Amino acid sequence: MKRGFYTIMSAQFFSSLADNALFVGAVQLLRSSGAPEWQQAALVPMFALFYVVLAPFVGAFADALPKGKVMLISNGIKIVGCLMMLFGTHPLMAYAIVGLGAAAYSPAKYGILTELLPSSQLVKANGWIEGLTIASIILGVLLGGQLVGHNISSALLSFDFPFITTSIDTAPEAAICVLIFVYIAAAWFNTRIPLTGVPMRPLPERMISLLPDFWNCNLRLWRDRLGQISLSTTTLFWGVSGNLRYIVLAWAAAALGYSVTQASALVGVVAIGTAVGAVAASMRMKLDQATNVMPLGIAMGLLVILLNFITNVWVAAPFLILLGGLGGFLVVPMNALLQHRGHNLMGAGRSIAVQNFNEQACILGLGAFYSLSTGMGLSAFGAITVFGVVVAGFMWLIKRWHARNCREHAEEVEHLLDIARSDNLHG
Repeated sequence: MKRGFYTIMSAQFFSSLADNALFVGAVQLLRSSGAPEWQQAALVPMFALFYVVLAPFVGAFADALPKGKVMLISNGIKIVGCLMMLFGTHPLMAYAIVGLGAAAYSPAKYGILTELLPSSQLVKANGWIEGLTIASIILGVLLGGQLVGHNISSALLSFDFPFITTSIDTAPEAAICVLIFVYIAAAWFNTRIPLTGVPMRPLPERMISLLPDFWNCNLRLWRDRLGQISLSTTTLFWGVSGNLRYIVLAWAAAALGYSVTQASALVGVVAIGTAVGAVAASMRMKLDQATNVMPLGIAMGLLVILLNFITNVWVAAPFLILLGGLGGFLVVPMNALLQHRGHNLMGAGRSIAVQNFNEQACILGLGAFYSLSTGMGLSAFGAITVFGVVVAGFMWLIKRWHARNCREHAEEVEHLLDIARSDNLHG
């Protein structure tokens, strides 16, 4: 791997660490203020909101500037969202602003991989960056849980700054204050990301013209015989995984009687399995083999339903590791294949923006459904059943879709696979 890759990984780690710790802090902030359950569930779709709304623009923005600079600006937006949450803005609104920063960050984060590395290293690079992202989720959720816990929050709140009076007097507010400095660390690494030498694509004078361009990019990926399969798989995976993060918190409270601090450890357990699966996939899978992992998605959906029957943490922990491992092994090769097809069809930034739009639209739709259902009385156990059926059912349909493509468009599919094989050998 090139030296700049490790700088990108470091920047991604700290930014994602803060994102996930902030999620736990925001949940605790809402709970401590007596907010209804549906508002806590709504944090997930609110974070996804700007991914969907700004998808036509952030990809072009990522291609118009050096991607390290785009990532730096994005981290600055996240810090603004933290400050808003810290000084009285409703957590849902403030968390949406953090999501705005993340929406701008993602096309640059993934797009720079295709600029910096050859195609033959994309699966490996995705495995490492996904593995590190998952590690940051583990540590971020654990960090957030500990920061809002009694021991650390008491120590943080006991600090007395001479001549300075702040309005920070609760555990989640103290946690958010700490996380601002984690975002600052990520921003420092952003300043060290090297230039790749890839020509920039200037933004058009009329930004509205990006809408038909984005729509055409969307159509090109959905019409591509391999792009449509990888895009539908990753869209489903991230749509469910994004909401499963909160559902595990709710399930741990209902099934095990856990607090936010205790339940956050179980979210980290899922992420451990995902990290192991992601790294294993990066070592074993190649681009042209990516579609072979689809049966794992069906198995993953069926396993999610079994979570309803677990009431012991010693059974839950290895089960959640297995669940995460299947997900990690599924998403890494599919993600790499999607990036490969997108880069060939339209360029890195735009293809990642299309991917984010579809994935975050799925998170937004499923999250809105879950939030609405929670407000109408749906239990955590009911939500787990629904999500499991959705994953298994749709993965079965996607698998049949690919099988039909292989029958009816065999030459086209084989040609695209040959391109992937060639890039593996010569990229």
